[in-house]
Amino acid sequence: MRTRKNNLLASTMVGGIAVASMVMFAPSMALAQDASVTQAEEPAGVDDIVVIGSRIRRDNYNAPSPTQVVTREEATLQGFTSTTEALQSTAVTGGTSQINNSYGGYVTDGGPGANTIGLRGMSPSRTLVLLNGRRVSPAGSRGSVGAADLNVLPTAIIDRVEVLRDGASSVYGSDAVAGVVNIQTRKNFEGLTIEAQRNEPLEANGAGGSTRLSLTAGVQGDRWRAAGSVERYERDELTLRDREFTRCQTDGFRNGQDDIDPLTGQSKCYPITTTGSNGVTINTIATGLTAGQAAAGATGTQFNRWRPNSAVTTGLVGFEGVGGNGNGVNIRDTFEDRMLNESLISPVEITTLYGEVGYDLHALGNAEVYGEALFNQRKSSQTGYRQLALDYAVGSPLIPTNLQGSVAFADQGLNQGDNVGVRAFIGFGNDHSEQEVDFGRYVVGIKGDLFLPEWRYDAYASYSRSKSTYTSEQFLTANLIASLDVVSNGSGGFQCADLASNPGCIAAPALTTQTIAGVLPQDWVDYVFRPVTGTTEFIEKVVSIGIDGPLFSLPAGRVMGYFGAEWRESEIDDTPGLDSQLGNTYNYSTSAITRGSDSVKEVFGEIEAPILVDLPGVRELTLNGSFRYTDYDSYGDDTTYKVGLVYRPIDWVTVRGTYGTSYRAPALFEQYVGATSGFLSNASDACNEFGADGVNANRVANCRAEGLPDTYEATTGVQVITEGGADAGLSAETSTNMTVGLVIQPPLPSGWGDLSFAVDYYEIEVENGVSRTGATEILDRCYDSNPSDFAADAGFCRLVSRDPADNGLTVSDSYVNLATDNVKGLDYTVRYRQDVGPGTALFNLAITQYTEISSKLFAEDALEDDLGMLDNPEFTGTADVSYAWDKWRVRYGVEWIQGTDSYAYYEEDPATSDLDLEADDYWLHNASVQYASDGWTATIGVRNLLNDNPPTISSGYYNRVGNASLYSGYDYLGRTAFVNLTKSF
Repeated sequence: MRTRKNNLLASTMVGGIAVASMVMFAPSMALAQDASVTQAEEPAGVDDIVVIGSRIRRDNYNAPSPTQVVTREEATLQGFTSTTEALQSTAVTGGTSQINNSYGGYVTDGGPGANTIGLRGMSPSRTLVLLNGRRVSPAGSRGSVGAADLNVLPTAIIDRVEVLRDGASSVYGSDAVAGVVNIQTRKNFEGLTIEAQRNEPLEANGAGGSTRLSLTAGVQGDRWRAAGSVERYERDELTLRDREFTRCQTDGFRNGQDDIDPLTGQSKCYPITTTGSNGVTINTIATGLTAGQAAAGATGTQFNRWRPNSAVTTGLVGFEGVGGNGNGVNIRDTFEDRMLNESLISPVEITTLYGEVGYDLHALGNAEVYGEALFNQRKSSQTGYRQLALDYAVGSPLIPTNLQGSVAFADQGLNQGDNVGVRAFIGFGNDHSEQEVDFGRYVVGIKGDLFLPEWRYDAYASYSRSKSTYTSEQFLTANLIASLDVVSNGSGGFQCADLASNPGCIAAPALTTQTIAGVLPQDWVDYVFRPVTGTTEFIEKVVSIGIDGPLFSLPAGRVMGYFGAEWRESEIDDTPGLDSQLGNTYNYSTSAITRGSDSVKEVFGEIEAPILVDLPGVRELTLNGSFRYTDYDSYGDDTTYKVGLVYRPIDWVTVRGTYGTSYRAPALFEQYVGATSGFLSNASDACNEFGADGVNANRVANCRAEGLPDTYEATTGVQVITEGGADAGLSAETSTNMTVGLVIQPPLPSGWGDLSFAVDYYEIEVENGVSRTGATEILDRCYDSNPSDFAADAGFCRLVSRDPADNGLTVSDSYVNLATDNVKGLDYTVRYRQDVGPGTALFNLAITQYTEISSKLFAEDALEDDLGMLDNPEFTGTADVSYAWDKWRVRYGVEWIQGTDSYAYYEEDPATSDLDLEADDYWLHNASVQYASDGWTATIGVRNLLNDNPPTISSGYYNRVGNASLYSGYDYLGRTAFVNLTKSF
């Protein structure tokens, strides 16, 4: 590859095409930036290459699709410790939020700890990831494994990462809807390189730091080559305690409208809720409505929520009223110190081994037999916080005398049908989840010359397997039930009533102030709170063959072709822990087995034809076209195509464009995920307080039809059941993709340097998107429907049921083809290079502008445009300036995310609203210096140089990290120093 960098400026800047190594499409992250310091020592030869987005070999870099490149060297200068960090940066994603290690407490595809990439404002399932031009199969844990986990990728042996920002299903097959990411390893590597890097956050006492150690080696003989790397990556945990903006998650309302904690006089903290409003109640009990003394901030004389207070000697002795009869829920306790142990960025340990070999046969057309092997192990974990709602049955001897007469509500699962006398809302403490994912990928192939002149063939087979175990600590419902059914043990204590059936049963603690405060007997905790372990296996097999070469000649040059065929088969087998399968996890989701497979047979071809060359007004006109026929076992056959055009009217101006179709086959989990239950809060019940003013008249009528009073308050959460859509005939997503670009490199006077500018307009429209309706959408459409449809259980109401015993709702929300997604925008890039003094200065600027990010669930819906709303910036940009001389290189870079707001969407006036729904412009400054000499290189620098915290927003509308929006473009670590040392032998 080093021989190609030399000719980059000559061929691509003159040709003006966005190509595999073109700087202008990757500010501060492109291969050609090194040309200023390596050009003089490199030979000028250029071998035939394959540019991402095409299978055709060419002797230049002209291609019709925009592409950017991330090199290992530039990633190091920016302080990235891993391939994952570089790929999820704003420069690559263009502002699209990514699933990273801040999502440990959320339900995400691939399970906790997985890191994925989605381009062009779309999900990771619509971006294809390749390693050396071949698919990287999905990896992760739990049933929803559907996208490549970036954690499996090597870092040390990577030469560059090519990012195609264009649909390319006709070239690469399913999933290449929004783009393609190709990780390219170093070829013909010789020698030994040792590398070490440490990133140390300076604002969190070292918490959240990361370390990578690696060794890369390569040897060659006359007919063979071998190279490989071994590396270890570790990231330390960052907790809510470690950053100031996460220690007290408040309402964040304006105009003094925060809920004020009566005990402190300050804004109330809700540190363990995702949106930040109405935190989890702890240190509280629920009873029937009872007379008593009001706590500070409460009003009235009767309450059904109480907090221990030993100073109270009247009414309900030992307790003060904190809820019921119109009192807000935020009078209750919602905070304790252990909540701050929750993971903000979860820890991980990753070990990666990669190797590749090649052997020249001197036969079969000068063939080379080659192979690749990748093994990766990820050990990740998350710390959370759990509340325990412990129900004591009416008449239980565990209830103290002064509460024996209470009847709170009907049994909700722990008391064998008996009414609940008292519910204790206990701050149980921290829980832990762990995942271990072993990923292996093995490739064997042969490539050489065909019997036709200048034609070559390449055939390979690959086998990938992700095997994971995942463990979470859960309350076991059966054990809780057994432990709450007690009798006297004759010694002043209690024992389980049915020890014969439950010989290891430990009696629940009596209801005391200590119990309510979360001080619980360890033997009982060990009995009811246990690890539940499941396993996930994902296997993908691929056999592929392709041939390419010249077809015939035209006056403007030769017509090149590529033709191939491929077979792929994928299997998933997720087996949750038995307690999870049986629904024996208290107040937690249940999961069934996810098991299924799918296979596909494809044939495809690509042709590139030079139409005109070296004519007046036409220096070059080249047409590219590709076609693919696909036949899936799951849903049948389909075709995709793509056409591209490159036009150069003069040497320094190029116009390019593509138009094509893409598709995404439903992921195996979308087809076969076993029935999985989750929960929404009781406030999500469509009939909760439905009698209030202004409620839809249909909703009022439908809720009344179920026998609910106008003042109905839901007391149970909404259960949501998710299942795969294979039985319902789930089919593939289809999409169209158009890109049109202009590249200009004007000839400047001698000594003025080199200037390049490019702009690309893109449109992606996805139809029949695989999605779920959403439980809230289902409930709204059901209860707001015509009462006659509601009575007939028609439409969305067939997906909703209400339990007549406790009025709990269950919603079925499975995968179907219903979504429409549109993304439109422009990319602007500028590059300027100038010799200054003893060295070379280089300036890069890249800006991504979205002009539309719209979607709708149903054909009759209007498109809803999220452009400019929180987490969906209209503009993002990166810029850097670097200067290289002799053995030194210095760099200063800036990442920019334009401010966003959601006032218009929520019909709020920003001048008067009490809500803070605006995130200001966000700037991230980075600086580094590098020195290279005699086989070793040292790089030091600082990320987030100005220690900019992410912007804060109000609670209740968006997922938050502390008081900031949960968005991957923001830095949660604060100012971070980094050092990288590399030694080559």
